[in-house]
Amino acid sequence: QVQLVESGGGSVQAGGSLRLSCAASGYTSSSGCMGWFRQAPGKEREGVARVNKYGTTLYTDSVKGRFTISKDNTKNTLYLQMNSLKPDDTAMYYCAAREGACIGSGIQAYMYNYWGQGTQVTVSS
Repeated sequence: QVQLVESGGGSVQAGGSLRLSCAASGYTSSSGCMGWFRQAPGKEREGVARVNKYGTTLYTDSVKGRFTISKDNTKNTLYLQMNSLKPDDTAMYYCAAREGACIGSGIQAYMYNYWGQGTQVTVSS
């Protein structure tokens, strides 16, 4: 049974940093596609970043240059380093994973089989 457990969320002021972690069990991070999504109240879930099994990354435009997705295959853990945070980054952040390759040119929720429970990020101005 696959489990994804996020941690690292919290409250920070604008301009601050947070690092989210997603520990995977029952899933091999080196063999699949993993991503981060976020959902703010009243908004749709948005793809933030993804990384394929080769380490190739993709980001949504609003976080490029500020967020970095990475994974440690020895720990089966996915990370999201978030710098220069803005109030618009406030959301519940979710880790997601799928078996096999990333599909398509975007970061789309329907591709992912497994989801974590989420961790809240709040950025104040």
